[in-house]
Amino acid sequence: MNGFLNPKYKFNVKVPSILLGTFALSLLIVTQLSSSKDMHVAPQFIAPPAMIEHLSFGYSEVMADALWIRAIQDFDYCDKPGKKNICAGNSWLFKMLDATTNLSPHFRIPYAAGGLALTVIISDIEGATKIFDKGVKAFPHDWPILYRAAYHYLYEVHDKKRAADLLTQAGKNGAPPWVFTLAGRLYSDAGDTELAESLLQEMKDTHQDPTLIQRLQDKIDSMKSSKK
Repeated sequence: MNGFLNPKYKFNVKVPSILLGTFALSLLIVTQLSSSKDMHVAPQFIAPPAMIEHLSFGYSEVMADALWIRAIQDFDYCDKPGKKNICAGNSWLFKMLDATTNLSPHFRIPYAAGGLALTVIISDIEGATKIFDKGVKAFPHDWPILYRAAYHYLYEVHDKKRAADLLTQAGKNGAPPWVFTLAGRLYSDAGDTELAESLLQEMKDTHQDPTLIQRLQDKIDSMKSSKK
């Protein structure tokens, strides 16, 4: 219960925190809907405002769950399409995932699956980098997250050293032994499609979203074609 002093009537009024949370969410929705009319943004794709974690009134986990459920309904939505099917940074999906992980920093799935959606499905490279970096920081011993971040850094950011560092870190935390070999190749500037193909197989084995699997398969086919 949260109390405040009414200066006119001189008595304490107790307000349940859930009402404060409901009020805050309602206020945010109204504000965002008003903004959408000026920006021509469809209401269903309005991202939460920055610093939303400071308006949760103790219900940050509930709000994080709600944002995550909303985000996964449109994993393939890009509000700022650019050249070569690359979504501009600071996309709607990134904002949703960023707010979710700000509200619940140790909510694992937005990093593991959300980061992949950003990099593989809509190609928001900037947003994916931020989410994977947050994920690696929050889960430094979670080899699947490290492994997926390595894929992103290798094929999308083109930073072989960072990818090799992440693979080595993944290997030290339970990833298959071959990651050390691939990391060594990357350190010597000899990387190829091995990591992407291995990630594809891991996604199939763990029954990931078929859209993600198909999109990654398309990317691998494109990599191979460009080398011919």
